[in-house]
Amino acid sequence: MKGSMVKNVIATSALAALFFLGAASQASAQAYISPFIGYDFGGDSGCPEVSDCENKHRNLGVSFGSIGSVFGSELEFSFIDNFFGETPGTSSSVLTLMGNFMLAPKFGVVQPYGVIGVGLIKTHAEITVGGLLESDNNHFGWDIGGGVIGYFGDHFGVRGDLRYFHAFQDLEILNLPVFDGEKLDFGRLSGGVIFKF
Repeated sequence: MKGSMVKNVIATSALAALFFLGAASQASAQAYISPFIGYDFGGDSGCPEVSDCENKHRNLGVSFGSIGSVFGSELEFSFIDNFFGETPGTSSSVLTLMGNFMLAPKFGVVQPYGVIGVGLIKTHAEITVGGLLESDNNHFGWDIGGGVIGYFGDHFGVRGDLRYFHAFQDLEILNLPVFDGEKLDFGRLSGGVIFKF
C-alpha cells in the first residue's frame, strides 16, 4: 500500500510539473490563485443529481497555476467532509490533488475553459467512537470538466466550474471492497474567485 501511494504521489507531481512547464512557455501567461466552494453530486456522493438535493456535502479547495489567452495549467486541491454520509459514530472525507491541463480561449472579459488531468484521490473513513476502525485509501484518478471566468479588471475575476472525478482503483472501506468493481466517482459544482498576478 505504501509503495502504491509513493508511486501515485510521484506520478502526480511529475504530471503537474509538465503542465506547469507547458503553460509557463506562453509569453502572455499569468500566474493565478483561485479559492472556491462547491458541493458534490452523483456517483458515490450523497446527492444523486446536481439539482433537488437536500444532502449536499460541502467541497472546499484552492487551485493555482498559469493561464494565457488559449492554454493554461493548474494544480488543484480540494477537501470534502462527510462524503459518505452523516451517521452517528462515523466520519469520512475525500481529498483530491489534481494536476490539470486547460484549454481556455479568451474573448474579452470572458474566458471559457475545459480541463482534464490526473492526480491523487484520498479517502478516509472512521467507524465507532474513538476511531477503533479506521481506513485510508490513496487512489490514482482523473478528472474532466470546464467552466467560465469573468474578469473585472486585469487581476481579479469570478469563476463557475463543473467537474467529474473518477478513481482508477476499486473503492475499499476498512480494506473491504464496498461493491465489487466499484470505483469512487462523483461530480462537483463550484464557484470561486480568481486572482491573477
